[in-house]
Amino acid sequence: MEQFDIQIELQQLVKSEQAYYYRIIPIGKRQNTVLLKTDSDDIESLQNELGILLSFPVELQSDSKENINRYLSTNYRKTNNNSVSEIHYSADFLEKIVLNAKEIGSSDIHFEPYEKNARVRFRLDGKLKEQFHISVEEYPVIVNKIKIRAQLDISEKRLPQDGRITMATDYQDFDVRVSILPTLHGEKVVLRILSKDTNHIDINSLGFTQKELTTYLENIKRPNGIVLISGPTGSGKTTTLYATLKQLNVPNTNILTVEDPIEYTLEGINQVQLKENIGLDFAATLRTFLRQDPDIIMVGEIRDVNTANMAIRAALTGHLVLSTIHTNSAWATVSRLIDMGIPSFLIASTLNMSVAQRLVRQLCNFCKKKEEISSAVFPSGSTASKDLDFHYVSVGCEHCYHTGYSGRKAIYEILPVDGELSSLIKNNQLDIDAYLTEKNIFTLKLNALLLIKEGITSVDEVFSLLL
Repeated sequence: MEQFDIQIELQQLVKSEQAYYYRIIPIGKRQNTVLLKTDSDDIESLQNELGILLSFPVELQSDSKENINRYLSTNYRKTNNNSVSEIHYSADFLEKIVLNAKEIGSSDIHFEPYEKNARVRFRLDGKLKEQFHISVEEYPVIVNKIKIRAQLDISEKRLPQDGRITMATDYQDFDVRVSILPTLHGEKVVLRILSKDTNHIDINSLGFTQKELTTYLENIKRPNGIVLISGPTGSGKTTTLYATLKQLNVPNTNILTVEDPIEYTLEGINQVQLKENIGLDFAATLRTFLRQDPDIIMVGEIRDVNTANMAIRAALTGHLVLSTIHTNSAWATVSRLIDMGIPSFLIASTLNMSVAQRLVRQLCNFCKKKEEISSAVFPSGSTASKDLDFHYVSVGCEHCYHTGYSGRKAIYEILPVDGELSSLIKNNQLDIDAYLTEKNIFTLKLNALLLIKEGITSVDEVFSLLL
């Protein structure tokens, strides 16, 4: 079976717009000559034109139109602006690479140094994909350029550093969070693109089922108490919080947030950036918030017992508190708070709702393939296959850049705390499987199975949730 991935060194020889315009694919080198595949009918004329355009001699080989399309969509992404095809130091290199990443939907950019070269990877739909290489000679210059823009110390190469860059274009303003980490062969840099535009964030389009959305809205409209959203890093918790704040943001409500970092700017909401190096941590900021006459408080994350205690104190004094916490399920949040040392009776009286969520990639509608179900594709011991007759698998086409997936969707586990559950928490009865079944609460596992059944995602994508 033919492989359509090409080496990054070859890919950088031809810009994206050149590859699409001339329908050429660099596939190898023979001494100083670059071998190109094309589906052109006039190879001789094309070779003469490329000899003038490109800075290296080329040799053309014929291939089918179908194969050239596959090469193009696998290795080159179409963009509205010119793509960055290789990275060399220049005055505007940072703008080029960040705008290129933002345009194709990347959330993070990784600069990674190794012994003989350095690479750049973009995170697309939750997965890292290698995009460029940088020479080891130019890499330190590029890192220093990033440090200067982020107002970091270019002489400090032994300790991690964090900073922020504000970028402005003719169309939009946005921030880039910068993280520097010393490694064996140099400093690794990760840029997180933080959009100030919240127009695309809508609570109705996050992924809630209609029943879950109704339950969620009922609980966030309560005047006091705590709503906690849990999940691993990169599961969309912050986006859910911002969508919630947009829903609650009305002129007669005072909303305060403390975040690390501030990922979106929301008009009408008072947002505070965490600065732990000067003592401005979550707990200290929450103490001040209580003197600011708030109605709603959002805490970026409950990391320790001090923050948890302050959140509970705020809820007990008549405020609605929204926050995130790192646990694997909605019910595990209760166990986590108990492990922190929070008394169970306080949890029972202040927790309105616990939410767990994950982000899963959606199958490409143009190429997904229907197959009969087999127990072999599920985790060992899973009974999930008994509820399904068929499932869809990823294939890959030019529409999804041959990944088999296009976009992501959040799935949720909503656990409202009613009188019965509150009583179970007070009495430290932590086995609630019977309660979940009785209340017909859909867990992450059940929602994952529903997405498989509807052909929205694949078994592979939600494999860990089916264990």
